[in-house]
Order: sequence, then C-alpha cells, then structure tokens
Amino acid sequence: MTRRPDGKLTHELFAGEKGPQDECGVFGVWAPGEEVAKLTFYGLYALQHRGQESAGIATSDGTRIFVYKDMGLVSQVFTEADLKTLTGNLAIGHCRYSTTGSSTWNNAQPTLRATNHGTLALAHNGNLTNTGDLAEQLSKIITDKNDHGLHATTDTEIMTALIAAQEGKNFESSALAVLPTLKGAFSMVFMDEHTLYAARDHHGVRPLVIGKLEHGWVVASESAALDIVGASYVREVEPGEFIAIDQNGLRSHHWATPDPKGCIFEYVYLARPDTSISGRNVHATRVAVGEQLAKEHPVEADLVIPVPESGTPAAIGYAKASGIPYGMGLVKNSYVGRTFIQPSQTIRQLGIRLKLNPLREIIEGKRIIVVDDSIVRGNTQRALVRMLREAGALEIHVRISSPPVKWPCYYGIDFASRAELIAAGLEVEEIRRSIGADSLGYVSMEGLIAATTIAAEKLCTACFSGQYPIQVPADISAGKHLLETVNRYE
Repeated sequence: MTRRPDGKLTHELFAGEKGPQDECGVFGVWAPGEEVAKLTFYGLYALQHRGQESAGIATSDGTRIFVYKDMGLVSQVFTEADLKTLTGNLAIGHCRYSTTGSSTWNNAQPTLRATNHGTLALAHNGNLTNTGDLAEQLSKIITDKNDHGLHATTDTEIMTALIAAQEGKNFESSALAVLPTLKGAFSMVFMDEHTLYAARDHHGVRPLVIGKLEHGWVVASESAALDIVGASYVREVEPGEFIAIDQNGLRSHHWATPDPKGCIFEYVYLARPDTSISGRNVHATRVAVGEQLAKEHPVEADLVIPVPESGTPAAIGYAKASGIPYGMGLVKNSYVGRTFIQPSQTIRQLGIRLKLNPLREIIEGKRIIVVDDSIVRGNTQRALVRMLREAGALEIHVRISSPPVKWPCYYGIDFASRAELIAAGLEVEEIRRSIGADSLGYVSMEGLIAATTIAAEKLCTACFSGQYPIQVPADISAGKHLLETVNRYE
C-alpha cells in the first residue's frame, strides 16, 4: 500500500542559514506478536532529527510486504488508522533528508522491489561515492526493465536494484555479492517476507546498533531509538558486518575487514545527546568538548549561554571549567523550521528571531560567551551577534565546539559547498570580524578527538581536515548525473 503526496510540501520558515543535515535515520524490528508498525513509528520518531523530508514504513505478514510512505515528518505521514493496516512480524522504517536524489515522493524510502526470491524492501543512511560505476554495472545486467530498472534517483534505489538483479540462491547471497561493490558510507536495513537484514560499510562511517526486545530484535541508527521502544542495547553492527534475523535468531557474517572511520560530526551535532556511540555517551562528549574549549579559549565574562539546543552541553562544560555562570539567554521556538505555510517576505525579514529570541533581562549589561556547535556560512552567527547587541550585551564572545568546517562531506551530511563555507576562505580573525563578535574561538582538532575517547585513526575528520578516508571521485557529481540518466531503463 502506498500513498501519493497531496501537493503540500514543507518549507523552511527560518530565513537564516540551514545547518548541517544528516541524510537519514533507519529502523528495523523483528518481533512476532508485537505491533511492529507502531514500534517502527516510535523508533522513527526518536530518529526524526536525522531526516525531516519524508518517512516510510514497510511491514511483512509472512506472505506480503506493505509499504506506506509520504513527504513530511513522521507525525504528519502516519495516523493511527494507517499503522493498523501495516500488520506483520517484522518491519523497517526510514526518515529522509536528501543528499543524493531530489526531495520527491519517488525518492522516499523504503524502496520496494519484486525479485525471484520474493519481495525486497530497503532503507539506507549514508551516501555512496561510486553511483556512476554502479549505474553502469546495473545497465549491463538489466534483462527485464520492469523488474530491474531504476524507479527513483537515489543511491538507495540503485542498491536495491543491484541486489534484486543478482542470481544468488537467496537474498543473503545476493546481498553479500553486492556489498563489496559499494563504495562510500552506508548503514542499511532491509527485509524480505520472513527475515530482517542489516549491513554497514567497512569503515562504519554512519552509526548502526542492535537491540534486544523480550521477544525480538531491533536495529536502529542510534541507541536512543532502542530506548524509546524498550529494547536493551546489545552492541553496534560492526564495520563490514552483515546480519540476518529470523525465527532462528541472529546470524552474522563479515563481508569485509573492518577499518573504522566513524564520523566525528555525529559527536558534534548529528546524534541525539542521549545516544551512545562506540561506548561513549554523546552528551558527555559534548560537555567534555566545552570544558576543553574553556581551557583553549578562556575569556573574562559574566555569563555563558548556549545556542539551543545543539550548543547546550558544550556551554555547560565551558561554564563548569571556567567558573563563569551558565544561563539561558536565548529562547528557542522548537516548532519553527518546517511548516505547511509559506512565510511572507515580511516574516522572512525577521530572520533569526523566528527561531531564537533573547532574554533581555539576562543579557543586558553583561559580557556574554555564546557557545554553538559549528559555523557553516556565518549568516546565523552574524544575525545572532547583532540581535544580542540590540538586547544590550556589552561584549559577545563566540565559542565553537568544533574546529572550522572547511571541506564538504561526501558520506551523508549535507554541508554547503566549499565555496560557501566561511572557514574555507577566511582565517579565524577574519571570521570574527565578519560575524561582528568581540572574540571567536574554535576547539582544536586534538581537543575534540580527545573528548570522544576514540583513537584519531578510527575517526573521519574530513569536514575539518580535508583528509577523506574513502576515495572521492574528482567529479562526484558525474556519478549522480549518470544515476539520473539511467532512468531511461525504467
């Protein structure tokens, strides 16, 4: 079962810059006797921060797979009545932010495809770097355009088509044949009528964890999603690991030698603070980063305030290490950002005030330290500094809980292009002048890595360092362009 969009697409209400966006959140559950659609709904609700453009759930009753997906937030896509129609013993779900393929209904996930072994549904978080090569590979083995042609313009669709086109004896052997051909970052869940599968690239760039229910199993992008559905954390899906879950339990196969390069930006911004990655709580990491930031960039001030909510843990750490009082100087409207109502030009001109508003009684007459997670283009910080001065701040010292973002991400985070990244063209002092702050300090790479408690060689720091652990084609857009044109086989 599927549903077409009604033409109501969401719009960005906030007129400032768009922050870093992760591509997707994925969730899978095998739990006979449970309401798997509702478990998946709440799992996706917990992962909503990872993607807000579309959402979808696939379930199986052992005979058929049902898919329900649409544009919008999880709470906008599904109703109680919708979930009651999604019956079965296993399910997968997805919430999407697009980096490969446009934001359209066709590109919403899970994907669905009939094969010789049954029906395949798949959901994916990450970004492949060799979509052009994969599209060419697929074009050579296409024999039935209705079964194996591309119906969407995502790397998820091409992975689905490749697995479906294999001549293996089952889905497991077909997937194990395709996984070594994929380059880039991917954490995926997929299913047939009877089995839940999951796989992770051998660098483990994007997170993926396993949880245990009383009578079943869960796989999710973050451990916070396990908590929401009452699953106990078991372990991470290891880099280069493939797992299958059915009535016989969980079985595992390593299809590649692990070479961990976990995304360090998960700790900075992407993951929920109540998630743990590689045994390290994200909130604790962010507090530790704030403490390090205070040591590296001390300043005399009266108050430390966060840019909520992403800057809050680091601001707490900064205040703790510096001895400067912590306060909430900015109030955030949590419901601004996505709406069905297109804002007028007058409303757009209000800019950052739609999302953040200063508490004048707290800020006026004080020297303020403002802690944020990152600076992308600088537009938000520029507007924020101006707003705080208008509220009566005597001094404004900006502190950033990550190093300068200088390079784009090709592994599933939607940063601006390098030409748009303010730190790619300006030194710190020039950025300070540009945003109008009295001082500006970024945490060092060494300080950030130390806070994660993970060895530097096991982290991907490409957006800060320009050192990409997975080879990126000279013109990665060529592969995406080819993915678009291969739809001629559809």
